[in-house]
Amino acid sequence: MEIKPKITTALESGFDCIVVRSEYAAKVRELGGIKVASFGTERGPEDILLLGKGGEGDGSIPMPQDFSASMDIALAKTVEGQKGAYVIIADKRYEQFAVEMGKHVDYLLATGTDWKVIPLENIIAGLQGSKTKIISGVKSAKEAELALGTLEKGSDGVLLDTSDLSEIKRAREAAERSGSEHLNLVPATVTAVMPVGMGDRVCVDTCSLMKIGEGMLIGSQARAFFLIQSEAEDSPYVASRPFRVNAGAVHAYVRVRDKTRYLSEIKSGDEVSVVSKDGCLKTVVVGRSKIEKRPMILVEAEYQGERMSTILQNAETIKLVGANGSPISVAEIKPGDQVLVYLEGGARHFGMRIDETIVEK
Repeated sequence: MEIKPKITTALESGFDCIVVRSEYAAKVRELGGIKVASFGTERGPEDILLLGKGGEGDGSIPMPQDFSASMDIALAKTVEGQKGAYVIIADKRYEQFAVEMGKHVDYLLATGTDWKVIPLENIIAGLQGSKTKIISGVKSAKEAELALGTLEKGSDGVLLDTSDLSEIKRAREAAERSGSEHLNLVPATVTAVMPVGMGDRVCVDTCSLMKIGEGMLIGSQARAFFLIQSEAEDSPYVASRPFRVNAGAVHAYVRVRDKTRYLSEIKSGDEVSVVSKDGCLKTVVVGRSKIEKRPMILVEAEYQGERMSTILQNAETIKLVGANGSPISVAEIKPGDQVLVYLEGGARHFGMRIDETIVEK
């Protein structure tokens, strides 16, 4: 199969790196901005030099009884720059060799003659605490999903060997699913809804489309967030804009992975977290952020004695997500209604969670 369709499909699917022969490295870069890795024993135009192919790693030459005499390991210790090791796990001895090689490289590419979970588990355990990224060799999206989920931590990535362009896309989807965090959203009871006058509110336009029930976690307290839905629904006044979350006042916190940021800080090119009504979290890129003066409304709620609040634009198109997953407009919400919120323990310092007592009102 011609290599170009595979490369372009990988680029379009969002893969981070492509493994090619060294002479193809420059041509790959012409197709798009992506890291290139290639096999060899000397540094060339690639970003990541891969050791082990044609050596002890793939069994081309006998492996010494004493790993310290290994030519591949000796090379790994001396080569400068980003490097990886390629090891075919043919038996227990190669599994042990992979762990030893992994201690001297940035990436360990481990594949098997008969792909199994147990060798990967042992390699992950053997390299626990190291900075080496473990990349599992796979031939399908199903194997990729299994590798990425092993021991909860899973491998850090997969090296996909396939000529099926559809399988490349399916493998990327499997990687996205394995990397998605799940948050426990709970139903909080609305206790007050009150117009508060004019304020500066932030509209976050992303580079991704959201569905009904998806939005961002926003709140005036750093440990209590309301799920504010995207403008994925049509309204009598304006067409849907499923890429947008009219998120709230400039002072509010927005959750970004396991940290928080102020809405006023968000700008084009930043990342923010999008959460579904089921608590599935994914990361999206911000296309632009708009701050404009608008009439604002305060929403307060309570969950098991925990009080929380957020301030949103007072407009029909701004919606929270109800406990049943259905959107509720701020124009209609009232005390007694239940909305989905996310609560976490601890305080925040520069957006990072810390163990500290703090009162936010």
